[in-house]
Amino acid sequence: MTQDTAANPHGESRVIDLSQILLALHEAPDSEETVQRVAESSVSAVACDDAGVLLVHARNRVETAAATSQPVARAHELQVELDEGPCLDALENPGVYSITDTEADERWPRWSAEVTKLGYRSVLSVPLATQARRFGSLNVYAARPDAFDDDDLAVTSILARHASVSLASSRDVEGLRKAVDARKLIGMAMGLLMERYDVEPDPAFEVLRRYSQDHNIKLRDVARQIVEHRTLPGAS
Repeated sequence: MTQDTAANPHGESRVIDLSQILLALHEAPDSEETVQRVAESSVSAVACDDAGVLLVHARNRVETAAATSQPVARAHELQVELDEGPCLDALENPGVYSITDTEADERWPRWSAEVTKLGYRSVLSVPLATQARRFGSLNVYAARPDAFDDDDLAVTSILARHASVSLASSRDVEGLRKAVDARKLIGMAMGLLMERYDVEPDPAFEVLRRYSQDHNIKLRDVARQIVEHRTLPGAS
């Protein structure tokens, strides 16, 4: 089992078992736990004080999915508010973005100035992505300038790659589970309609489909309403 030795933010030597950290990532039961573990693992494996995961829906629709402290969450929020920062750039243009000293940074000056007030001087942002999907970014923060060296970059990149694979796997499983659950829900709703109106499966499904289309409500939500309340949404 491979172990790596590095220095923590206070200059003390520590031994990290990267293989155990990566195994824990892949054993996470869902995507929510995956991002929380990668944030916490980054603090153990990298010479940083805090870490967080930013997930993307659009440039102005991102969310802090995991953070080891409130200042990290605030640093993420500031990027959206100011529309600038390394984490946003890592989302849109995959690559490593590093700030060696926020007090001297000129690429994202407004954001860096605010992050300095939060107590961070060094920032490293690495994309969370596979060849087929872009999820977000893994971001690590340190209170001192010039905190991250090549080893920190390598470890952060390894964590990000493995987290990306775990996220892709988790989301595929969650998507399949949701699809199966939706089919079960629709089947139950059809059964209720068939019993209530004495109709065959095809007409029962057509009632669901037509109501969903006419009222711009997702089919599974129409089905859920019928199962839970024994009536169509909005029906008296």
